[in-house]
Amino acid sequence: MAQSSPPAELSRRVARLIGSDVESGRPAPRGYTPARRWSLTLANGQRVFAKCGADTQKSAVATWLRHERRAYEDIAASFMPRLVGWDDDGHEPLLLLEDLSHGHWPPPWDSQRIAAVRALIEQIAALRPPAWAEDLERRERRHLSGWLRVRNDPDPFLSLGIADEHWLDACLPALIGSAESARLTGDSLVHFDLRSDNLCLIRDGPRELAILVDWNWCGRGSARFDLMSWLPSLHAEGGPAPWEVVDDSEGFAALLSGYFAAQAGLPPAGAGGGGRQLQLACLEAALPWATRELGLPSARAQ
Repeated sequence: MAQSSPPAELSRRVARLIGSDVESGRPAPRGYTPARRWSLTLANGQRVFAKCGADTQKSAVATWLRHERRAYEDIAASFMPRLVGWDDDGHEPLLLLEDLSHGHWPPPWDSQRIAAVRALIEQIAALRPPAWAEDLERRERRHLSGWLRVRNDPDPFLSLGIADEHWLDACLPALIGSAESARLTGDSLVHFDLRSDNLCLIRDGPRELAILVDWNWCGRGSARFDLMSWLPSLHAEGGPAPWEVVDDSEGFAALLSGYFAAQAGLPPAGAGGGGRQLQLACLEAALPWATRELGLPSARAQ
């Protein structure tokens, strides 16, 4: 992407934090957050990634950035990007991280890169979360219980053309029951948003090491969650099918497919509606996983 001029106020704030003027920058649009993001080159030769909140003290983006900054400060691990600076003016928080644009941002995937991310997931699950990390069962169970929302309002799901009413009526009880059995509670650190747009692979000799960004949703919960939630998007991007990676999802296949089923047919959210397209791709990967585990018929509409 061509070089361009970042907003003057952003350049002034970065210069105050770093002690060096911004020479150039380019927008960094990858991902689905509404936060404004820039890759900046400074006069001292340093490169930083700038992420800005939006407009008010109470805005969702500002709150997410404050949560994210706390994670970078309190979680010490090799898979965390380095925190460079932070400025909170009460309206538009500014987070500065090391610039990772030189790394590989998947896809495509290969066996070595998949192995690097699985090693990363094991590292995360082995860590004790910070004291402030919220319990995922309490925070997210209702949000993830998508099949219950589909039961109450099936039209958005049916509008996708993936399944018909007869299939839904026959399969909903088993999907709801299996989803309810998925265990969210636990004592592990959980990133909770592990997808390729949050993953960067950095060359370390013959290996690639995985770095994980966007920690605003992290919490305390099941050591299995990050792996299970990654598998649908991995498959959608050309990786292995989820059932080729795990023998038994222990209810996560139904839970995750239900979340995507309830979301993918809703009106577009965010710039360009890319999030809904991602959710549909993940649904098309997760639903066969769930039906396979539960012995249900294919969801394809007749």
